[in-house]
Amino acid sequence: MDKHYKVAVLGPIPFDHITTSKNRVIEKYGCATHTAIGAAALLAQDGTVIPITHVRKKDEPKVKALLGQYSNISTEGVYAHLDQGDVIQLRFVDQNNRLEKQTAFMPPIRPEDVEPFLDSDVFVGVPISDYEVPLETLRFIRENRKPGALTIFDAHGPTTAVTTQGDRVRRFWIERDLWLPYIDILKMNIEEAGCSWFSKEYKSEDLQKPYQDLSEKDMADFAQHSLERGVKAVIITLDSRGCMVYSMPGGQFKAEFVPSIPVAEVIDTTGCGDSFAGGLAYGLLRDRMDYVRAAQFANALGAMRTQGTTFEVFKSLPDTEAILRQHYEANARL
Repeated sequence: MDKHYKVAVLGPIPFDHITTSKNRVIEKYGCATHTAIGAAALLAQDGTVIPITHVRKKDEPKVKALLGQYSNISTEGVYAHLDQGDVIQLRFVDQNNRLEKQTAFMPPIRPEDVEPFLDSDVFVGVPISDYEVPLETLRFIRENRKPGALTIFDAHGPTTAVTTQGDRVRRFWIERDLWLPYIDILKMNIEEAGCSWFSKEYKSEDLQKPYQDLSEKDMADFAQHSLERGVKAVIITLDSRGCMVYSMPGGQFKAEFVPSIPVAEVIDTTGCGDSFAGGLAYGLLRDRMDYVRAAQFANALGAMRTQGTTFEVFKSLPDTEAILRQHYEANARL
């Protein structure tokens, strides 16, 4: 890269208490830390990553000490003045599914929180609940960011609600079409896609049926709907299989499958989606129109995340490029 980039990461840094599917207990700070540290590992001296978040005052020193281990991560956007931050308990029932309880809640990230960092080249929204990165903030970014900047947004936030008992549950993203004009790259997993593409009216018995993943046609229909409303690319992850990349080059709908990078053993999947978003950000900084290559970088960071419980799993750019050449040799565009 021939310039110094800035990547703003909007989302919580929750204190996570995790019980893995193998009954291993892990406590760490999560969500935006995975996005920020993964992207920072790839950028190295070519960019600065700025997490924008709210944390509890008692967590502020530990969060800043964690992020401060990385010379190209700025902690200017870590706010503790409101003394609120997320606290989450996660219990995995298998490799991909978990039960979630939330016992503390960060304030929404407001336009004034983002304003000092409007010169960023990429804004990555990784909310985990529907209040953390509000539409008002995405609109403010779109209307005030510098020319050529991109907004990547993870639909995990608006498809997740918190009940009065602290249970984290799926919700339909009913207001979806209000958001789409302010999102350049829409990223989600297949369950979140199912919460984003729904019937106009249901019979009551239909809502009692177990959740079913969208079909390939449904995913394509949803993606085309989003692309026609201003989104440049829709990327849907398919658990361990890989991801689908949808775009509209020259006005023609295009769907491409990007297979995952296999790993020998999965240790911890917490933060895989957040890490994936960091890989997308880096890939799009290199080439803002090459969504497949960005998805390859994203798959690499997601695979790395599964390989341990610390942030040491993330590799340098040369090591990551070697992984991409090994697994995507036929289509590598490095």
